[in-house]
Parts: sequence; C-alpha cells; structure tokens
Amino acid sequence: MMKKIIMILVMSLLVFAASLTAQTTQKAASFRPGELWPDEEGVHINAHGGGMLFHRGKYYWFGEHKGERSNAALVGVTCYSSDDLYNWKNEGIALEVSDDTESLIVRGCVLERPKVIFNEKTGKFVMYFHLELRGQGYSAAYVGRAVSDHVTGPYIFIGAGRANPGIWPVNLSTEGRDDTLKVSSIKSWTPEWKEAVANGLYVRRDFTGGQMSRDMTLFVDDDGKAYHIYASEENFTLHLAELTDDYLNHSGRYITIEPTGHNEAPAIFKKDGKYYMITSGCTGWDPNAARLLTASSIWGPWTLHPNPCVGEDADLTFHSQSTYIIPVQGKKDAFIFMADRWTPRLPVDGRYIWLPVLFNNGFPFLKWFDEWDLSIFD
Repeated sequence: MMKKIIMILVMSLLVFAASLTAQTTQKAASFRPGELWPDEEGVHINAHGGGMLFHRGKYYWFGEHKGERSNAALVGVTCYSSDDLYNWKNEGIALEVSDDTESLIVRGCVLERPKVIFNEKTGKFVMYFHLELRGQGYSAAYVGRAVSDHVTGPYIFIGAGRANPGIWPVNLSTEGRDDTLKVSSIKSWTPEWKEAVANGLYVRRDFTGGQMSRDMTLFVDDDGKAYHIYASEENFTLHLAELTDDYLNHSGRYITIEPTGHNEAPAIFKKDGKYYMITSGCTGWDPNAARLLTASSIWGPWTLHPNPCVGEDADLTFHSQSTYIIPVQGKKDAFIFMADRWTPRLPVDGRYIWLPVLFNNGFPFLKWFDEWDLSIFD
C-alpha cells in the first residue's frame, strides 16, 4: 500500500513539473506590462535600463544585469534576442565587468543604461553606457564605450571618461563662454541661477575635464549620423552630442537642451521628419511624471510639452521610468515605449513597462494597457 501511495505522489509531482514546464515554454503572443517576463528558459529577463537593436531580422535587447541585493554591476551587460518582441532567448553576457582592480569597469562599479548601435561602414557593434567608478558614488559621471565584431558580443571595453573635454556647445554664446561667474558664488534655484545655468555656468566649470554624462541613450538618424544624448551638468541639463563616423567617440559638436529642466532617462524617436524625446524628472528610484520634447532638427531648438501620459497614474508614468523607444519593424509609425519599474530593495525583480506610442493630432501619448499586442498598430 505504501509503495502505491509513493508511486501516486511521484506521478503527481511529475505531472505538476510538466505543467510548469509547459507554462514557461509556451510562446507568448502579447505584452503584459509590469508582470514577470520569462525568457525561453522560464527565468525573468534580466536586462534593466535597456536598449534595443534590430539587426538582420532579429531584435537584440541589451540591459543591466541586476543582483538580488545590489544595483552595482557584479556581472555586466546582458543580451537577449527575439524574432517577435514577445519571446526572448538569453544570449548571455555581452560585456563582462572585470576582476582587475585597475580597470574602470571593475566588478562593483555602477554600469547603467547600455545602448548598442551598428556601424554600417565599419561593421562594428558599438556600446555606450553610463559609468560610475567603484566606491565613488555618482561623482565620476563617465560615459563608457565598448566594441564587438558580433552583435551578442563579447564586447571589448575601449575606455571611459567625461564627455567633450575642452569643447564648447554650439548653442552657447560667446558671452557665456567668457563669463567668469562661478557655481560657488550664486544661490541655486534662484532666477539668477537659472539664467546663469542657461548661460553656461556648469559647462564652464567642467570645460577642461569634460562634461558630466549620466542617464543616456543613443540614436542613429536616417543619414547614418549617430548621437549620444545624456543628462549632464549635475543632471540639470541634457546634452546631445554627435558621434564620429565610426561611432567610437564624440565628434566635438554638441548642444545643451532645457537648462535647469532636471531631465534624465532620455528616449528618442523620429516620425515624419520630426524628433520626439520622452524623459523623466530626477527623483532617484522613485517614479515621476514624464516630459515630452520635440524638434524639427536634431540640433533644436527643442520645445518642452506637458506629460505625454494620460489616465490613472499618469503623473507617475505608470510607476516607471523611460529607457528607450523601439521602432517596430514592418509597421508604419509603430513605436514601443520601454520603461523600467525599479525595485531597489530587490533589483533583479525590476519589471518592464512596455506600452504602444499612440498619436493624437500629431503628438504622441501613452496610456496604460494590462495586456496588448502589435495588432494595435494595424
């Protein structure tokens, strides 16, 4: 009798295990924002603050590998691939952090918001990311770069530092370049301070060593020119910097956008010749209301608009923060807003908020869907 009971228990466990396997391997056909998102092996996708590259018929999702107790980079940048945007295969670690204590990307550094673009001329895949040195908080404000011959890696770290040292933004006046006013001599958040920031207060301070570069994204325009957009000047001002033709460095041409606007987490796309950028405010790991900026030229002027989110929790961007906007291949004017729902107490459990970018009178807006699929763009 006991053997029969044991046999029944074993069979029940096998059936339960088979059921779980079937659930995790079943193909997804929709997006469920905020829910666990298993990869092909049934493990929640670990690619936070990510970006997307479409290359030769596949999407590649690059993001931060998070641990259970730390937001520090203990592993590196992960890569996942997909044919349909719903189902993802873990391609492994694209860029590994180093065990060499002399390396700028030593294990335990802060490595955030990795983005990868492909250079048609050189055949190289180029990765940029926000880098903070281990044990130094957020004082470095470096941009890191890595390169690979293969989309999934391995990527080789080629250097990091401040952006555009010794170079003035093209939209800063001669008076701003020559002004002698210093940060220490003016009170923050006064009208005079705001005017001074727009007139290059922090740009002058960081001119020699280079401009701060924190939350960032990359954008490749229709003509193949690539741009690095990043939060700078103590996160008070966005910078948009052109890259060299090989995408490995800044070309030396850049502008400032929305001085004192306190924008971070930039995500950019282009539609009908117009540029759109969704950003967030600066409230640490806590969500806030998104912002929308538009321009007819990549070089501006950029115009600030109200929060593009509508409906319940719009003022918190649905409890998330922007990271990238995906152009959907094969569909006209179809874009997906990628955002992260941060969970600093358990970083690896951070959820992904993907929503369709919808349009009303030529302006994009975001609304919540518990579940949706790509047919929304048809």
